[in-house]
Amino acid sequence: MRTLFHMPISPACRTLRLLMAEKDIAFELVEEKDWERRLEFLSLNPAGEVPVLLEEDGEPLAGVMAIAEYLEETYTDAPLLPGDAKARAEVRRIVDWFDRKFAAEVSEGLLFEKVTKRYLHASQGGGGPEMAVVRAALHNLRYHLDYISYLMEERNWLAGEELTLADLTASAHLSCLDYVGDVPWNQYPAAKEWYVKLKSRPSFRGVLADHVPGMPPPKFYANLDF
Repeated sequence: MRTLFHMPISPACRTLRLLMAEKDIAFELVEEKDWERRLEFLSLNPAGEVPVLLEEDGEPLAGVMAIAEYLEETYTDAPLLPGDAKARAEVRRIVDWFDRKFAAEVSEGLLFEKVTKRYLHASQGGGGPEMAVVRAALHNLRYHLDYISYLMEERNWLAGEELTLADLTASAHLSCLDYVGDVPWNQYPAAKEWYVKLKSRPSFRGVLADHVPGMPPPKFYANLDF
């Protein structure tokens, strides 16, 4: 069976978990604390970052988009990229928005301060969260929720009329923030309605079952009626 080296509260890793679940691809999870820089893990990905997918033949694949595109090309059931070139470009634009812009402005700082720092030694930058970083990320989050709401005014899903990789990527980022209780869903009903559709899909069950030791999610995290 193929193996995904991951961290539970990682948007990139969750994107692939959702993608493989949508395509009904069997895999097992191995948690990898990539800041420990294990030599065995570095041999799979010299960048020392999750996610890494170890295929059944032992071949490692690294990088969320490289793996996502590989799986899309290799497992053609339940396609998550449209057949039309312009439609694919729109999906990739939104994926880039979340993996680059949203990550830089919201999820990277917030998740590092509230999750990753808990596991780091003081010499590695561990300790309590810097609240200025947290406040800035939460302020920026509202802009992105406005953008999701704007997109959903004319579309069934973020990139158009069908579920795509854009929805999985965006919901992977937001599900991590939801785990730490930082998404003001009730103030953004259109964004909430979109997220409820994702959260209700069978592919989301594994993500909703995540439980980080010493850091339980809010009670509403796995609740489909929240």
